Amino acid sequence: MQILAIGFATVILIGACLLKLPISSKNGISTPFIDCFFTSTSAVCVTGLVTVDTGTHWSYFGKTVIMFLIETGGLGFMSLAALMSLLLGKRITLRDRLIMQESMNSFTLQGIVRMAKYVLTFTFIVEGVCAGLLATQFVPKFGIVKGLYYSVFHSVSAFCNAGFDILGTPGNEYISLTQKGYYDNPIIILTIGFLIIAGGLGFSVWQEIYEERNIKNLSLHSKLVLTVTAILVFGGAFLMFIFEMKNPGTIKNMTPKGKVLSSIFASITPRTAGFNSISTADMTPAGRFLTIILMFIGGSPGSTAGGIKTATFGLLVITVVSVIRGREDAEIFKKRIGKDTVYKALSITLISLTLVIVVTMILSITEAGASLEYILYEATSAFGTVGLTLGLTTKLTVIGKVIISFTMYAGRVGPLTLACALASKTRKDSIKYPEDRILVG
Repeated sequence: MQILAIGFATVILIGACLLKLPISSKNGISTPFIDCFFTSTSAVCVTGLVTVDTGTHWSYFGKTVIMFLIETGGLGFMSLAALMSLLLGKRITLRDRLIMQESMNSFTLQGIVRMAKYVLTFTFIVEGVCAGLLATQFVPKFGIVKGLYYSVFHSVSAFCNAGFDILGTPGNEYISLTQKGYYDNPIIILTIGFLIIAGGLGFSVWQEIYEERNIKNLSLHSKLVLTVTAILVFGGAFLMFIFEMKNPGTIKNMTPKGKVLSSIFASITPRTAGFNSISTADMTPAGRFLTIILMFIGGSPGSTAGGIKTATFGLLVITVVSVIRGREDAEIFKKRIGKDTVYKALSITLISLTLVIVVTMILSITEAGASLEYILYEATSAFGTVGLTLGLTTKLTVIGKVIISFTMYAGRVGPLTLACALASKTRKDSIKYPEDRILVG
């Protein structure tokens, strides 16, 4: 856990130094280090929050650096290190395998190298195919070279759930997919939406789907992840449509096709992606609050996404339902879930909630004048490595940028992993104290 935490921090610093170079900016002038550090953290932690517009501020060198940082952060530096070792014919040690197991959130050490190969192959195939689909729309608009580059960049950004876009133009920055021709384009919206879901499901789930090809034979983990993901995507899309259908600032004046696409996309993108096809600042309070909830839940374990994860959220709901039904253990799909897993889910949720609350309280002091809703939205977006904002990111103070950078880092590494990495080694006590009762509820 300590190696993972230090490894991500090292990659962030290297990226910040590269972005600090004059060649990285469009005007050839060195960018302030705090903005380079913030952007590098956002890219490695696949968040998408930016203090300068990616499309207009950075040169192609800077954009390429950001793209590689996104890929490294999304796949995990240990997966890429394993790829380099395999290409160079080096032996992968037991220590490397243990770190890879922790990085990929795998149940077992067995087959971890094969899993790494599968992750990399699957990633490059999906990103390549979807880049080809995006190219059918971007090449006619931007030309062959620029169109292909835009297709690859946004494919990588979407699959890694980063949310970085380079569609901004001078005088029209931070637009994401809100312009006509993007939000109502089914190929662009559905391709990017698929990439977000694909990257956020988790590589182990995709491996099981490929190998089993029968939903009945999937593991309990995969069944739970797919069930919760489907409920959040379609349930969120339905609620978003209801909340925003009469809002002229978002989808009221769109065509029926645009309304449906934007509602679905507004439900998918808070799952830690950060793209937006409607103005987040103009959403109704109900729509913004729903977005905060979806951002906090995030994607699935072992994926490119952040948040407390769908499996954690699903397990908490299952536990509550089991308690209400008078069951001794959490049960789903005729399987019992161990108490250790439930305790871990509760710990992750409580640590995550505490982090968001503390960050919100600190930002309410440092960012004078900003409303509590904007600050909570920003803090949750940073923790969930989402990248959506109501417009506060570009107005952050230096202290605010540092706080948000740390929150993105904690959200990507994982709050429980970070806490364990900073804590002393766990030791097993030989003493068990007598059991007693506490009144709750």
